[in-house]
Amino acid sequence: MIIDLHIHSKSCSDGNLTVEELVKEAKIRNIGLISITDHDSIGCQGKAMALARKNGIRYVSGVELNVTFSHPRYHRSKPTSLDFLGYQFDVKNEELKNKLQKIGKYRDERAAKILDKINAEFEKEGIEKLTKNDLRKIRDSVDGVLGRPHIADYLVRKGIVRTKQEAFDKYLVKCNVPKYPLYIKEASRLVKDAGGIIVLAHPNDPHGTSLAELTKSLHKQTEIIEESILSYIDGVECWHSRNDAVTTNHYIKFAKKHGLILTGGSDCHQKPILIGTVKVPEYVVEQFNFK
Repeated sequence: MIIDLHIHSKSCSDGNLTVEELVKEAKIRNIGLISITDHDSIGCQGKAMALARKNGIRYVSGVELNVTFSHPRYHRSKPTSLDFLGYQFDVKNEELKNKLQKIGKYRDERAAKILDKINAEFEKEGIEKLTKNDLRKIRDSVDGVLGRPHIADYLVRKGIVRTKQEAFDKYLVKCNVPKYPLYIKEASRLVKDAGGIIVLAHPNDPHGTSLAELTKSLHKQTEIIEESILSYIDGVECWHSRNDAVTTNHYIKFAKKHGLILTGGSDCHQKPILIGTVKVPEYVVEQFNFK
């Protein structure tokens, strides 16, 4: 069975395919188990479940939560970000829904502050500043929750930069504003109180939100998990599109040592379409309870 437990949609996040298109693609690719794990949003879960069921695909409810994290031995305790995946929770849970709506509102406020910082850079470079109308256009381009990738896309469309990566390199890293301060203890409680499980996402992602920002040492990463994260999580994402074999094997061994659930997925944002391309072993399915 082909498995992908880490997918992002255009409908509720920063992917490039709608939920309908994702389920259709999963059917074409003969994927047997999926989870759409949109950033800080579960608004598309009901639709995804129904479509997956209609197409004979097993589905696990999912969400990717961004968490503020710090460790006393690294970066002088300066906060960084980690991602956690919630699975198999009740999508109608009011507390979880309300918290994610609050985070979504904060994302809009954060985007306005990021644009203010970008405008300060534009002023130095003699570039015409972005206006409230530009912010409205960025918001209108978003089907799900607003994030920095949407601002990057807009800067490309405006011809200010050539690529999304250039937008991040020149402006979005320098002009960043902290995300909503959700901490691991609260994230874990929210997911578990909704009947779900919580999994540390891509712990050694070299190009993403991960422990690699604190240390490149896999041994030190797992020390950090044991000291500060282990008591709050149920599993670790061991297979990921940006993992090398050493990373995958290290985290499989670590997860088994601590009796954790092992998950995996492409983290597909659909450029290119990676859905179902990460080889996740079939025994992963057995860790979920299907009615």
